[in-house]
Amino acid sequence: MSSEYHFVIECQNKVFSGQALTDIEAKKLLNISKSELKTLSDSANKITRKFQGNTVDVEQLSNIKKNYCSEDCSFCGQSAFFNTNIDDYQLLSKEEVVIQAKKALDEGAHSYCLVAAWREPTDSDFRKVCNIIEEINDKVGISVECSLGFLTLYQANQLKKLGVKRYNHNLETARSKFPEICTTHTYQDRVNTLKIAREAGLELCTGGIIGMGETREQRLELILDLAKLNPEEVTMNLLVPIPGTPLELQTPLPIDEILRTFAVIRFLLPKSIIKISGGREVNLDDDGEKLLLSGANGIISSGYLTLGGNEMKKDLEMIRKINLEA
Repeated sequence: MSSEYHFVIECQNKVFSGQALTDIEAKKLLNISKSELKTLSDSANKITRKFQGNTVDVEQLSNIKKNYCSEDCSFCGQSAFFNTNIDDYQLLSKEEVVIQAKKALDEGAHSYCLVAAWREPTDSDFRKVCNIIEEINDKVGISVECSLGFLTLYQANQLKKLGVKRYNHNLETARSKFPEICTTHTYQDRVNTLKIAREAGLELCTGGIIGMGETREQRLELILDLAKLNPEEVTMNLLVPIPGTPLELQTPLPIDEILRTFAVIRFLLPKSIIKISGGREVNLDDDGEKLLLSGANGIISSGYLTLGGNEMKKDLEMIRKINLEA
């Protein structure tokens, strides 16, 4: 057995014993040779099974307000800065969202996340979102999560009172890469929002998008920042280049880089849900099977904010195929 093999197993056993890996160990894991990549994936899978069991967390999203966002995030088809020919609508009615939430529950989703394309909710829009949540609570009963941009502490407290379990706000990319991706707000703005959500007692969901031209070192930078936040859920997207955005010609990441990223996140966050999010159906030939056996234990099904996705039935069959449960 190689020295790298023994190193991976040592790190695995360290995680099993409840110890945190150092930044240096995380870097060495991320840079493991291709010949030991399967060892890394297998160890990440063992960590997942020990701390998370065999259940895959399946979530559906509702894009409750689409397009014309004021921010210039270069990956996003909903930015008002780019002509992407994506259809648009203002905040959906509570009746429409309830129908979607009921469908998600009936199909087997564990949670339902309300997502809105804006920098932050106005007072009026926030009240409407609260009414939608109340209606879902009353008529559906599915676990509600939210991704509404920047929040005040008052708003975060209101979401907590309404029973919202988890708040999503992605870091998107490494701090050092962020100014190339967005200029209308800062990386620290995003960190501050997560701190506000945590202060209000909401669980955290955060992550980013890989494949935006970042280096492996920058992916490590993002991973280490995620680990410091200790979120209950990490959601990792694989870039799908949207025509009309600055990243429309970006080359996809090879599968081994994707596997490394998910595996190392698992080593650093053994007790967090690690979710394969947007882009898995486009970037992965197997819809995520390898990643669900390499550290991930969650998926988003039935489409994303501007992209279609697999039908829930197909995803549930995929999960059963690899002897996991949903």
